[in-house]
Amino acid sequence: MPTTVTALAAASALVDDYFGRAIEALRAAVLTFGIELDREFDRGGVKPAKLDQLVEPYSEQLRALESARVFGSGFVAAKGAFGDTAGHLSWWQGDPVRKLLLAAQSVNKEHIDYTAHEWFRVPAETGRSHTVGPYVDYLCNDEYTVTVAVPVVLERGFVGVMALDVLVDSAERELWPRLAELGDKLVVANRSGRVLVSTDDRYETGDTVPEHELLGVRDDAGDDHAFVVLATSA
Repeated sequence: MPTTVTALAAASALVDDYFGRAIEALRAAVLTFGIELDREFDRGGVKPAKLDQLVEPYSEQLRALESARVFGSGFVAAKGAFGDTAGHLSWWQGDPVRKLLLAAQSVNKEHIDYTAHEWFRVPAETGRSHTVGPYVDYLCNDEYTVTVAVPVVLERGFVGVMALDVLVDSAERELWPRLAELGDKLVVANRSGRVLVSTDDRYETGDTVPEHELLGVRDDAGDDHAFVVLATSA
C-alpha cells in the first residue's frame, strides 16, 4: 500500500490530469474562436445565429473529450458585446444534446443574472480562467456541478467566456475508484474546503472539510482547477 506522501502525490497528479486536459482543450478552443470572432467583427458584426454557428463545433469538441466527461459547454456573451443588452448564450448540453436558452427566456429563471455568477464575473474581472464548484447550477442543469470558464478577450476587449460543465456525479464515478486504489483516506476539495470526491467515509460530496484539515495544503491548489488533495486525519 502506498505511503501517505506517495498517495497524495499520485492523487494530485490524477486530479491535475483529469481537469488539466479539459482546461487546456478549453483554452485552445478560445484561441481559435477568438480569431474567428475578430474576423466576423471586421466583416461588420456578429448576429446571434452566426455566433451559435461559430460556437457549436467547439462545444461539440469539448463534450467529446475523453479526459473528463463534459456535460455541457459553449460561450456566454457579455451584455452588449454583440449589440444586444440581454447578452446571448450559445450552449449545448445533455444526452441527447440540446441547446440551452438564455435564462431570461426560460420559465422560472427570468431573474437570474449570469454576469453576477462567479464563473463569469471572475474571468471578466481578472482576464484569467476560473474554476467554480462543486455547486448547484440552477442556471444550466440544476445539478451539482464544476464549471471551468476561460475569458474571451479580443482587441475590442472582453466579450464573454467559453466554459464547460462537469457534473460532480460524473467526476465522482470516474475519480473515486482510482483514488481508492491508492489506499489512504483521501479527500479532493476546493480552497474553501468543499468536498468534490472523498474516499474517507466521514466526508461526502458537498461536505465542508474542517479548517484544520486544510492548513498547509490550501496554497497547493492549482491555478487552473483550484482543487487540493488531502489525507484526512483519524
